[in-house]
Amino acid sequence: MMGTGLLVAVDPEAILRDDIKGLTLQQVAYLGHCLVQVTPENFPSSLTFLNQHFTKLDIYFDVRKLKSWDNVVDVLNNGASKIFVTFEQLKVLAQEPTISPDRLVLTISLVSPKTDIAKLKAFLQENPRWKTSEWAFDGAKGNEIVDTVLKDLDNYPPSQDQTIFVAVASETDGKNLLHEYPGNALIVSSTKLTFDPSQASDKDLMSAVELIVAGATPDRKTGLYATVVVDERGGALGLVWSSNNSIAEALKTGTGVYQSRKRGLWHKGASSGDTQELISIGFDCDKDCLIFRVHQKGRGFCHLGTMSCWGKVAGLSRLQRTLQDRKVDAPEGSYTARLFNDPKLVNAKIKEEADELCAARSKEEIASEAADLLYFALARCIAADVTLEDIERNLDLKSLKVKRRKGDAKPQYVEEKPVSEHGLAQPESNGANGHRDDEIKEVASLSKEPSDPAGENAASRIQMTRYSTSQTFSDDVLKAALQRPSQKSNEKIMSLVQPIIAEVQTKGDSAVLKYTHKFERATSLKSPVLKAPFPDSLMQLPEETIKAINISYDNILKFHSAQKPSAPLVVETMPGVTCSRFSRPIEKVGLYIPGGTAVLPSTALMLGVPAMAAGCKSIVLASPPRSDGTVTPEIVYIAHKVGAEAIVLAGGAQAVAAMAYGTESITKVDKILGPGNQFVTAAKMIVSNDTSASVSIDMPAGPSEVLVIADQTADPAFVASDLLSQAEHGTDSQVVLIAVDLDEKQLQAIEDEVHKQAYELPRVDIVRGAIEHSVTISVGSLKEALKWSNYYAPEHLILQIADPRAALPDIQNAGSVFLGGWTPESVGDYSAGVNHSLPTYGYARQYSGVNLGSFMKHITSSEVTERGVGEVGYAVMELARCEGLDAHRRAMEIRLEKLGLVPRKTAKTTPTASSQEIEDHVMSVSVEGEESQTAQATP
Repeated sequence: MMGTGLLVAVDPEAILRDDIKGLTLQQVAYLGHCLVQVTPENFPSSLTFLNQHFTKLDIYFDVRKLKSWDNVVDVLNNGASKIFVTFEQLKVLAQEPTISPDRLVLTISLVSPKTDIAKLKAFLQENPRWKTSEWAFDGAKGNEIVDTVLKDLDNYPPSQDQTIFVAVASETDGKNLLHEYPGNALIVSSTKLTFDPSQASDKDLMSAVELIVAGATPDRKTGLYATVVVDERGGALGLVWSSNNSIAEALKTGTGVYQSRKRGLWHKGASSGDTQELISIGFDCDKDCLIFRVHQKGRGFCHLGTMSCWGKVAGLSRLQRTLQDRKVDAPEGSYTARLFNDPKLVNAKIKEEADELCAARSKEEIASEAADLLYFALARCIAADVTLEDIERNLDLKSLKVKRRKGDAKPQYVEEKPVSEHGLAQPESNGANGHRDDEIKEVASLSKEPSDPAGENAASRIQMTRYSTSQTFSDDVLKAALQRPSQKSNEKIMSLVQPIIAEVQTKGDSAVLKYTHKFERATSLKSPVLKAPFPDSLMQLPEETIKAINISYDNILKFHSAQKPSAPLVVETMPGVTCSRFSRPIEKVGLYIPGGTAVLPSTALMLGVPAMAAGCKSIVLASPPRSDGTVTPEIVYIAHKVGAEAIVLAGGAQAVAAMAYGTESITKVDKILGPGNQFVTAAKMIVSNDTSASVSIDMPAGPSEVLVIADQTADPAFVASDLLSQAEHGTDSQVVLIAVDLDEKQLQAIEDEVHKQAYELPRVDIVRGAIEHSVTISVGSLKEALKWSNYYAPEHLILQIADPRAALPDIQNAGSVFLGGWTPESVGDYSAGVNHSLPTYGYARQYSGVNLGSFMKHITSSEVTERGVGEVGYAVMELARCEGLDAHRRAMEIRLEKLGLVPRKTAKTTPTASSQEIEDHVMSVSVEGEESQTAQATP
């Protein structure tokens, strides 16, 4: 690191305040480099700091606390010169070809330096390209282990042009370290540094100047430092000498101050007016020559009146200076001055010269046309106060990008090419509407065989993939791991579902029967609906099944009936203004009961019982029939108990469309509720967005899921059973275990139970498929577990922890929560009383599960008395006036006139009273009325 040997650590927010201690940001910039420690919490403000101050100095970032790969890449992509990383981060970042080794600084921990060194050696043996990356020693006492580490690194020492960054706690430690290792750089907080020699006695502050020159080599005779002065672009202006005092004065004043061997301190330009603004200082690679980078003002640096002591500047620097001079004071007839005053001309010339450059062929032509283009381009820049330094700094920023764009030209600059009429690939199709038959079959609700194979190796261990919040870039890793199983693209689903909906809408019963015959194989059906009263023969069930249904029915009814408001809500918002809200049941509801891989009479209970409790007049169920045309007797029995008027004998999109639009024999409903696969969900969303259907839905739905949080008090067998209870729904289901501070033995016990219990299930192959995309996440605390649970927003959340009730206030996103080891998710699925029709696929962030309110609508009412008109009238009129709705305003004004609260308008009266006049008048009338009432009440 060529510079001062100081890497100043800054707080990106604190250093911008007025009351800071130590160095200001501008003073830090004189040293050329700073270090920002970024965390997930301060990441946005740190990135803003980088974007705003990139042009002032090189900004390094300590990203060791970041857990997101994207955040680290954003830091690099936005211009961080280097980032300090852990070894684990280095291994991941090293795989990215756009990240070069000189951008990364490996931090060696003081806690386990030998371990880090061993890892580093092994890594460098396999990845010799990364030998050029630099190192840092963590902690305030990093200087104490530098010798040890360098010896342990054996034949892997850093090369001479590499810097080792070391944090130090005192000025003495820093000076000693730099004397021994001059190429190192000290990490010191900006709050611990000062440029003021008078503060040297302050024990809390270190002299920045003393640390800057520590380890540097001065002239043997004079003890001064040879100093090269350069301009913004690095062009040499002159050679001078510096001392500790002159360096301190330059840093303190922000100007060019040097040491004259005859006259002492030399403030450049103090007498000539050719002053300098200090940009930064630093040493060369051998630390025997100081470099002052300045902005030279006046005639130039040389006493002969030239910019440089080595004669006139040339090339682009000379062109820039000429253009800048012409902008301030151009001679008569100057073409450059004309360009500054005619933006259209300069824009046209840039385009002209760019075309000529593109057309040039010989070396001389290309050089000539490029020179012309640069002249006009730089004239355009100088006119906007953009300098070559600004352009070069922007180029530097672009060179630091690690996200590569494709880089194609804009269409208007690309010659269009004709497209061959045979160049278009024809879509593969052997079915209706261009879709393959196997795709169309997926729209159906056709039940899959229980033995539907899943998993590559039926004999392999059934085990969820493990992750941990302690691993590198854990935020990115966990977010990727918690992605739900992929579903078909929305466009493809819609293209399959829309034709079915359209056909049911136009052809009614015949279309429903067509798809039921095709998808459910129920070819004997003559009617798409089974109407009440339902024959006893269709609901013959074992006594134990009837008893179980009745218990569940009673509990669900009890819990949902308790949700009904006891009385309307009535609120007097201000005197004379009463607002109320009352509930009414939705008149006609359609309840979708899915088929799929399992018969689900419980869903009929969860939807039918609340609909009955709410008082819905018309309840229609829809469920795919079996191949003989009948519905499972459990569903028919439940439909009878809840007073359903009919069961639609169809599933999938055709059932949804039939209830949404109605057919000759199927009642049109006002709302459709119930879970289903992605095709059912798509159909529900399509009809809810069709104003001609005038139907609403409960929520989108997806595959079943459960998240279990387990701590050391959890029973491994209970945890495994809860995970498997959702995994058996289908291969697209997902289960998640968040293990709170569990050791390897405890995790292994749960994994063994999952494997053992899964093989005892008849649907083991379906379970295997679900477990393949299910995960275990190890976290260190319950707080962290709840964070990831809220991120995932599970359909079912099970808390197998020591005190589950205490965690409830921190749960923000979940469909339903199950507390304690004795509360399996299945009790909620069937018989506890809560509803199991819940938001899936992360929709628990914005949706609730089905409840009594799902079958109700709320109506509001307002009542305003004469007094209320006086209280609220002026506000109504003023807001109506603001919105330009005169009829709205007049509706209130006419009542105020009737009560004598505002002057009555006449035919000749055109002005309308202002809102302030109305308010004043109303207030005076109200006060008079109150005084009158008070007088009457006084004896």
